[in-house]
Amino acid sequence: MVKLTGHRQTKGATTDKPNLMSPRHISTLPIANKVFHPHPSSALNEHFRRRPYQGADPKHARFLFIGLDANYAADVEQSLLFPRLLQYHEDGPKFWRTAGVHHPFLLPQYKGDGRRYHLTFAKIGFQPKHANLVSFTELLDRPTVGRSVLIAEDLDNVHLRQIRRWIFEGSAQFTFVSAGVQRLMTSSDLFPELSMVRRTFGALRVLYEGDDRAVFMHLHFSNYGKFEQQLQSEAKEIARLLLHSDAS
Repeated sequence: MVKLTGHRQTKGATTDKPNLMSPRHISTLPIANKVFHPHPSSALNEHFRRRPYQGADPKHARFLFIGLDANYAADVEQSLLFPRLLQYHEDGPKFWRTAGVHHPFLLPQYKGDGRRYHLTFAKIGFQPKHANLVSFTELLDRPTVGRSVLIAEDLDNVHLRQIRRWIFEGSAQFTFVSAGVQRLMTSSDLFPELSMVRRTFGALRVLYEGDDRAVFMHLHFSNYGKFEQQLQSEAKEIARLLLHSDAS
């Protein structure tokens, strides 16, 4: 059973300020108010078609981190890292246990976008032994390139309903979303339980709490600078939840 203690009541949440990267020089696919950049890699798209997640299977993971979209460099297929990236997408837990890092973006040869997110995540303290407990999934069920400004109409309802099952019916004890993700989830009308912050749990904000699971709002892991103290505080709370999970 999940029991959250050491909290106080709250009326609202601080604003999440994601670190938005500059758009690459590629064509944009605008439809009405959409700005959406599908990735051209057929190999990446095939992986996401078969497994619209990264890391462990979300159905069985205890820790579920939900993002907006999985973003890659336009020329990622030409990178020496690409074979390792495909290995990761094929079996995330195996990659973590063999490489010693949870994501290929943390390998020494990778210098591109996305590294900050995973460096911040790594500070929480998850180890290779936790590889089967941690899953990453995105609201958009396909890979992207450059900067995307997503709206609810961009999202596939079948995929969103699958995410809903992972959150509320799967093994996930703790689910984490940023403010931007929470806004898009609630605008889809498929996640009414996540419409507002109920209270705080240390530095984290609680969106939902049941007998055996909870959903938290946190700062996007790509934030930095003036958000560093908040990121560190939230990382400590997630580490505390990990300690609780290890002991259960």
